Amino acid sequence: MTTPEPQSSSPQPSGPVSKDRAYRSPAGISGGVLVLALALWLGIDALVTGEGDTRWKALAALVFLVPLVAAYTVRPAVFANEDRMRVRNPFRVIVLPWAQVESFRSAYSNEVFDEGGGKYQLWSIPVSLRGRKKAARQEDRRAAGGAGRRRGSMLGGVGQFGSRGGAGASGGEAEGPVRAEADKVMDELRELWEARKEAEGSRGEVTVRWAYEIVVPVVAGAVALAVLFGVG
Repeated sequence: MTTPEPQSSSPQPSGPVSKDRAYRSPAGISGGVLVLALALWLGIDALVTGEGDTRWKALAALVFLVPLVAAYTVRPAVFANEDRMRVRNPFRVIVLPWAQVESFRSAYSNEVFDEGGGKYQLWSIPVSLRGRKKAARQEDRRAAGGAGRRRGSMLGGVGQFGSRGGAGASGGEAEGPVRAEADKVMDELRELWEARKEAEGSRGEVTVRWAYEIVVPVVAGAVALAVLFGVG
């Protein structure tokens, strides 16, 4: 599931500063922190108590694993404001002005497409099929309850259910259909895109930057491990 967090974006020269809404996966972050803690515990223990080339292997493994695990769990995030969305994936950062966004797609993963045909997965908004099934069951129960209230009102009148039953039914209808958390986030992003894609401040080019701070240590650690195990 994802949680929106308000963050300040950098000032834009064409207008006032707008607030970034940040979307991350709490489950991914918590799982990543646990894996990182375990890896650091085992790695540091091997560095302290290991003998021979064990210490070098432990060091190389830490250089390889720590940024890799962080890249897939703690790092991913989506930031959105009135002008653009910024997608921070494991190894890339993609900035998409709203005018350059063509569509969103939610299937087995959540993705955004740009006008040039580029496709970018939203790692921090994972699809939960279990969550969708749970939301569908809740919607079915709510629909059945609403139908029961309407049927009871028609048969028994106010004396059986009272006026509060009718108010509750109308309140449930006002809330809209029950949706999984990730689908709610995608709906929010679509609404923001629809509202801002024609705005002057939403124009610009799509930019993609590789996260060399992640790529370099991962590659270095992998090469060091291959050399150490090859020599050993």
